Order: sequence, then C-alpha cells, then structure tokens
Amino acid sequence: FSSATVHWRTPVSLYADLDREFHFNFDPCPFGDTSGGLICESWRRRRVFCNPPYGPEIVSWVRCAAEAELAVYLLPARTDTRWFHEIVLPKAKEIRFIKGRLKFGDAAKDAPFPSMIVIFENPRPN
Repeated sequence: FSSATVHWRTPVSLYADLDREFHFNFDPCPFGDTSGGLICESWRRRRVFCNPPYGPEIVSWVRCAAEAELAVYLLPARTDTRWFHEIVLPKAKEIRFIKGRLKFGDAAKDAPFPSMIVIFENPRPN
C-alpha cells in the first residue's frame, strides 16, 4: 500500500479520547503536519501525543519517545518494519491495534493502511 502523502490529520474524536486518558501537554506534529521539522529535545518531562509524518523519517520520530515522560503515538501498523521490531516491540509499554481503518482529518475515505496507538512511558526520561 502507498499513498500520495505522509501527513495524516489525527481524527478529532480519537485525539480527544486519548487526551482524556493521558492528559497531553505537548504535540510536536499538530494536525499530523510538521512545519518546523523534527522536534525532540523539548520533549523532556512532557506528556506527548505524536502523529508523525509516515514517511522514511518516522523512525527518527519514534526514537524521540525516550525523551518524554510519556509518549503516545498514532502510527501506521507496519509490523513488518525494522523500527517496529527494534523500537516499538521492545520499548513500548502498550500497543493498541485499531480495529478497521481510520478516517483521517476530513478525508472522504478510510486510510489505505491499518493504524495503532503505541504508548511509551519513561519514569525518568533522559
């Protein structure tokens, strides 16, 4: 599966549900877009929600989880990738696979890929 974009706007209701559960205080990629590039250093001691661009740079974004107190990601469920096996599986506190396909932003159709919520917790972030 492929798509014409790497930016996918987080469904509002999904974000609201996660925010009620986790109480985020930082979103480095609001609306699934990054105008300023990768922001990692400022994640320290934060409760982060991140819906990063889904292109090749996704691995850099996922690595930033180590900087946060809590990092909750909305990611494509690409369980065959190196980043999934080397970062997500061994380091995530929890992985929630989303049933069905999400409808991102104001899209007319569902996404061409499955999604997952990945939760990382660092009681003493670096």
